[in-house]
Amino acid sequence: MATPADPYQNVNKGLEYPVTKMNFLIKVADIDNGTAAFSQVTGIDATVEVIEFRQGNANSLSTVKIPGLVKHGNVTLRMGYTHDSGFKKWVLDCVSEMRSKTPRHDVTIELLDIRPGAPSGSLPVPDAVTDGAIKWVLSSAWVCKYNGPDLDAKQSDVAIESVELAYEELTIPNSSAPSGDSSGSTGGEGGTGGAGTT
Repeated sequence: MATPADPYQNVNKGLEYPVTKMNFLIKVADIDNGTAAFSQVTGIDATVEVIEFRQGNANSLSTVKIPGLVKHGNVTLRMGYTHDSGFKKWVLDCVSEMRSKTPRHDVTIELLDIRPGAPSGSLPVPDAVTDGAIKWVLSSAWVCKYNGPDLDAKQSDVAIESVELAYEELTIPNSSAPSGDSSGSTGGEGGTGGAGTT
């Protein structure tokens, strides 16, 4: 009897289908009891500024383009409203009018591979998801903006809060990285997420 084909593989070209985007976890380093149901993550990006330069005695009338500073936009997290959690306390510590030092943490965004052989079980659980996850790491992140939920007595919907994270360096997934290093960093070495899970 013939072995059934893997539904996640293109049998004509030997290529696998891309990973879907609807299963993911957010981990924030050094935050205990970080429990928030995130529904959307947007704004992960890295942009290299272009410096245009031309010498006065150059034969070409075109400028030379030199890579400059690397900049990152803010990452927006949207979540269903929760009463109390380590993550919400971090938000409050960052945006409160009475604060001392801005608490910075490394934030790991994991896109989970739910195809056969990928991690399974009751999620999210700290340290339960390692293999099969595609990870972005936001180094030295802090909350720079908070938006409360829109309220409407005539709508039945989940109350959604959103926060924006500013950060300094981005580590992106890199399948071609050397053995022992599964990610590539922009702007330097990025950290990894810690114990807290949201």
